[in-house]
Amino acid sequence: MARRLHSQGYASHLFPAQWAALRYVQLAAPERRTAIDLARFQGLASGAVARTVRTLITKGYLVKRGTIGRGRAEQLELTDRGLALLKKDPLRKVADSLACLGPEERQTLVRSLETAIKATKSGEVPALP
Repeated sequence: MARRLHSQGYASHLFPAQWAALRYVQLAAPERRTAIDLARFQGLASGAVARTVRTLITKGYLVKRGTIGRGRAEQLELTDRGLALLKKDPLRKVADSLACLGPEERQTLVRSLETAIKATKSGEVPALP
């Protein structure tokens, strides 16, 4: 599943990190739509995220809307082109399919994914019951 999700992240001539950045800007609160907040969210170095943001600006998917607060952080905003691209998000099919799950199925999926995520953080495999 992880390989399939990752390979779908190369749709529309974008890399997975670029898709993730577009999704972040779409969903984040306006005051959190900065490259530094994106880097914190993704757990990545700010230099790599800055390159991603520059590329998305060059491709016409993002624009800078001025500084936020006292610092130099510039607010990012999706362009109409970026919004249109997100309508073709390769992960939309996955989200739509999960939306069809009932409450009990969702809870089971949540618990399973949390277990898998914890295992990747600690490097330990949980014992089977």
